[in-house]
Amino acid sequence: MENNKQLSDYVYNIVATLYEAGVKKVVVSPGSRSTPLAYGFASTKEFELYRQVDERSAGFLALGLAKESAEPVVLICTSGTAAANYFPAIVEAYYARLPLIVLTADRPHELREVGAPQAIAQPGLYGHHVKWAVDLPIPDDAQATLPFVERHMARAVAVATQAPFGPVQVNVPFREPLLIDFADKLPARTFKQHFHADVRPAKAAVDFLTTTMQATEQGFIIAGEMAQNTHTEALWAFVRKTQWPVLVESLSHMRTNIPADCMPYVIEQYDAILKNESFKKQMMPQTVIRFGAQPVSKPLMLFLTAVKPAHYIIIDEDAKFRDSLHVATHHIEAAIGNWIADVAVRATAAQQMYTAQWQRANAIAARHRANYVATQHDEGALAAVLFSQLPEHSDLVASSSMPIRDVDTFFEKTTRDIRIFCNRGTNGIDGVVSTAFGLQYASQRDTYLLIGDLAFLHDSNGLIASRYQPSELTIVVMNNDGGGIFSYLPQSTVDAHYEQLFGTPTALGFEHLAAMYDAEYANVTTTEDFTTVLQTPKNKAIRIIEVMTDRAENVTTHRTLWQAINEELDTLWQA
Repeated sequence: MENNKQLSDYVYNIVATLYEAGVKKVVVSPGSRSTPLAYGFASTKEFELYRQVDERSAGFLALGLAKESAEPVVLICTSGTAAANYFPAIVEAYYARLPLIVLTADRPHELREVGAPQAIAQPGLYGHHVKWAVDLPIPDDAQATLPFVERHMARAVAVATQAPFGPVQVNVPFREPLLIDFADKLPARTFKQHFHADVRPAKAAVDFLTTTMQATEQGFIIAGEMAQNTHTEALWAFVRKTQWPVLVESLSHMRTNIPADCMPYVIEQYDAILKNESFKKQMMPQTVIRFGAQPVSKPLMLFLTAVKPAHYIIIDEDAKFRDSLHVATHHIEAAIGNWIADVAVRATAAQQMYTAQWQRANAIAARHRANYVATQHDEGALAAVLFSQLPEHSDLVASSSMPIRDVDTFFEKTTRDIRIFCNRGTNGIDGVVSTAFGLQYASQRDTYLLIGDLAFLHDSNGLIASRYQPSELTIVVMNNDGGGIFSYLPQSTVDAHYEQLFGTPTALGFEHLAAMYDAEYANVTTTEDFTTVLQTPKNKAIRIIEVMTDRAENVTTHRTLWQAINEELDTLWQA
């Protein structure tokens, strides 16, 4: 019984420290070696416990919880390859800057690297893709063990929630027996609290930014994906005062819920506009200020690379330069806050004319987009139908590849309270279903997932989560029978092996998968039918809407839209 007490004290020390450090949500992938941790969290009333038996899906479920809540989320698994299956989600969390506390249960030290079953080299398993990793000592009666564990668990949360957020690994070895005594209450802690430092700009940076903006006659702002706890009110005050055009990526949370007086300055059609050479020649900026990550748009990236503005200023909370284009001239290390509005200066007359040209082009592209949606039945038009039908106070999760690009093209700016999410840390299509579940669990808002058929197949096990906890999710599967994104890339010009290697058709539908999970199912092919289904209240917790599209048609109609916008812009800017 003494060993049982040591193990129980050890586990509840971990649990209590995480709770006091602000952890509320825990995702468990059941397994034998993690039994003490699973029991420790499950036996307390302080945590929200989520279950997912598939570790790869569980990792992305935790990621979704962290993405929505901007709070650290604990992830627990048993030893062996279970921990390896967390890797894709941990990589995404690292580059997307999301705070995961990964507790990997392990064999004791004497069973490592000696051929013991379910034992791999777990300490440091995730390498450079975690901010910090520690291998805890085995539970014992040494006086220093519990204080050491307590402070290292506090450190784990502190590191994960230090700007920029990110994942950490805590490897926890256990000897058998693995059962603990259930505690009536969490033990008291001796370590009390960690205080983070504010990431504020240096005075020299503020002075430089102010002076540069005062001297700028042609400049614009880029709003990319930012930290989930960013208060956009300060950025809207910045836009309101500067009256510069702001190119808002859909993931910035600034394409929706827009203050009415800021609406004129929001340019959401920049991807289509920047395909026009005449417009680009007339609109070369002296200054570009970017908040957050680089947007998805390739035309924007090509424009910045070609123009190389005299001042390309990135404002980021981390000293790591997120400048894949290699055109940044200045980097201001600071979290976004009220200081932004304080340095904003009124636009000059020349800048006002420059802003007006962006607004004119944006209106042209928006008009063509609206006509396209009204007359076409391809993937883009169908996606636009979904966006128009999203209810107030809802969330949209988009998969990478074509779904997020259709969001960027067809989701028009709005004052509605809709938030848009996507896993763009590494731009993968894995774990998207599970991420959507995690987001919905954390937000408790109406949540819609827009996903392609291959990405849906890739994480179909994510649906298992709906069997373990109450779930509410509408999944829209754009089924073009393969990898639609490749139809827009150079690979599509080479017929040999294209379908075999890139198109990868499966000829699969999802009606039977929906039935297996007792999900409501609908199959649509037209915008009218899609609208009808979306306007009909769902009668089950999970609804899967399979939207049938054609890859070749999607390419043709998308390019027709871009060509129509291009021709009108040519008429105006070549005159």
